[in-house]
Amino acid sequence: MAVAMSSTCPGLYCGRTIINNSVEGECGVCPRGQRTNYQKICEECEGSPELYDWLYLGFMAMLPLVLHWFFIEWYSGKKSSSALFQHITALFECTAAAIVTLLLNDPVGQLSIRSCEVKMLSDWYTMLYNPSPDYVTTLHCTQEAVFPLYTIVLIYYAFCLFLMMLLRPLLVKKIACGLGKTDRFRSIYAALYFFPILTVLQAVGGGLLYYAFPFIILVLSLVTLAVYMSASEIQSFKNLVAKKKRLVVLFSHWLLHAYGIISISRLDKLGQDLPLLALVPGPALFYLLTARFTEPNRILSEGGNGH
Repeated sequence: MAVAMSSTCPGLYCGRTIINNSVEGECGVCPRGQRTNYQKICEECEGSPELYDWLYLGFMAMLPLVLHWFFIEWYSGKKSSSALFQHITALFECTAAAIVTLLLNDPVGQLSIRSCEVKMLSDWYTMLYNPSPDYVTTLHCTQEAVFPLYTIVLIYYAFCLFLMMLLRPLLVKKIACGLGKTDRFRSIYAALYFFPILTVLQAVGGGLLYYAFPFIILVLSLVTLAVYMSASEIQSFKNLVAKKKRLVVLFSHWLLHAYGIISISRLDKLGQDLPLLALVPGPALFYLLTARFTEPNRILSEGGNGH
């Protein structure tokens, strides 16, 4: 009763609901799709995601697709003719899951979402900011203050897993004739492991990923590019162009690098931010130009000869 009579609600995320254009009810958790304002009143989230929010959702949507492609390539083998078809199937699964997730989210039936503004890191972890139990009635105001950026990713992962289990086993069984019975489904088995990991990662570290994903993309794109373009295999740009597969990998890394740069800059000032995209091919070109000077075998041989 003491809480109901107080002029303002305790805690960061407790508020009163509006019924019949008047503020009524006791302080408590706001309904889904609402969050408290500065007057501690629950307001409907009527905004739309900013560019940075869409880039975050795109990053979280790319994670299962990239992992699918990695394990398909890892387990298919170099001589398997089914790898490309499995790549396309994984792309279809993730794309369909993303479309279905958007259509089912509010507003239902539209490829758009309404969202609450992300103001600070604590918005992702409202369970840690419940009021202290000094009041007569203990309040639990855990809610999705970043609606729907937290739950929409989990829903998307659920649809990805469902579509994979529905489509992939039947397709792989028919087209992966060059592989053994066990090898055919290893990429699916791998997904059964990494989807729970991605779910826990979003549930526990969603807020941290929201602020750190641009830098994660840049670091991973550079590291994976350096690993893939080993000096023993890439000696010149001509050798790289001659292999279509490596060219596709190169352009994929460039796209990821551009994605990370756009996420960091947010394109707030186009005149200053767009020229930064000219840096995208820089790491790959630098590696191609300097690979022959840093080849381990050459360094060891020259060291052994006393040069």
